[in-house]
Amino acid sequence: MAWFDVHGRKHLPWQHPADPYRVWVSEIMLQQTQVATVIPYFERFMNDFPTIESLAIAPLDAVLSHWSGLGYYARARNLHKAAQHIYTRHDGQLPSSATALIALPGIGQSTAHAILSLAYQQPTAICDGNVRRVLARWLAIDAPMDKPAGQALAWQAAAQLQSQDRPADYTQAIMDLGATLCTRSKPHCKQCPLFQDCAAYNSSNAVTEWPKRSEKAPKPSKSCTMWLLINNDNSLWLEAPQQQTGLWGGLYQLPQALPPSLNTHHTALPNTKHVFTHFTLHIQPNILLLNPEQLDHLPDDGLWYNPKQNKLPPRPAIVDKLYRTWLQHKEHTDDASRLLR
Repeated sequence: MAWFDVHGRKHLPWQHPADPYRVWVSEIMLQQTQVATVIPYFERFMNDFPTIESLAIAPLDAVLSHWSGLGYYARARNLHKAAQHIYTRHDGQLPSSATALIALPGIGQSTAHAILSLAYQQPTAICDGNVRRVLARWLAIDAPMDKPAGQALAWQAAAQLQSQDRPADYTQAIMDLGATLCTRSKPHCKQCPLFQDCAAYNSSNAVTEWPKRSEKAPKPSKSCTMWLLINNDNSLWLEAPQQQTGLWGGLYQLPQALPPSLNTHHTALPNTKHVFTHFTLHIQPNILLLNPEQLDHLPDDGLWYNPKQNKLPPRPAIVDKLYRTWLQHKEHTDDASRLLR
């Protein structure tokens, strides 16, 4: 706590004010995502959805468009669904009990306890990835942290250590310790207030050997083709969401197959890969420049996308990544043509 009072992060946007709604949204966004990445998304989200009611009554498309590029889109769908539950079943107020919070879509034990601790000042322990890493090293827990037994030991320690007097500050402090000093690689042990009695630091092994993890099978690979259908305005055609669940549910996407009536005189871009939590997707992007007559052959439920639009559709990050790749290819090709002339 003494370290936190001097070095802790106290100026994050969701801390001012740290009301339950803002804390909840921040905790969902911070799952699997770094603080620096989350901050601009959080500020835009709060600007357009300042209350639970405004989020609950918003169309899902609008919510997903604010999540575009942040990844793990099930978080946004669950956030929207939970807001509707809160609005209709809890009088628009985020519950203040762990049981009621965990009953909402997308909220697990650690997120629920973070809300109770940070927003409601309840002395509930959290055990997210940062906290597990700190505790696994400080206690040199040999049980794998990706298995229930190891997680149970970390939860037990977290509950015993939680501050009764300053629960919100303690919760933020141990998260900050993991995020800024006790990092996954190259931890700053000598700056850590716990290093003198840290079991991992005082062992003969490297600190980064903790947290222990079980052996995992190699990450599988998948492959697909994606088509960049471009019109005369340099806009990109996206097909309508095929489903509301799954990896890219509710998002406009690049087609992975051409309508049969379109010709296939296309340009292939270099193969690229997109890494997900559980697999790696290898993508063959193909460019097809459409003339005005070909536009009528596209399905009616798609749309044309250009990053310069004021209102951007909800889409996965791969759309923008491949669009930038095409622009670079186009610029290189145009430069080569000018040189030849």
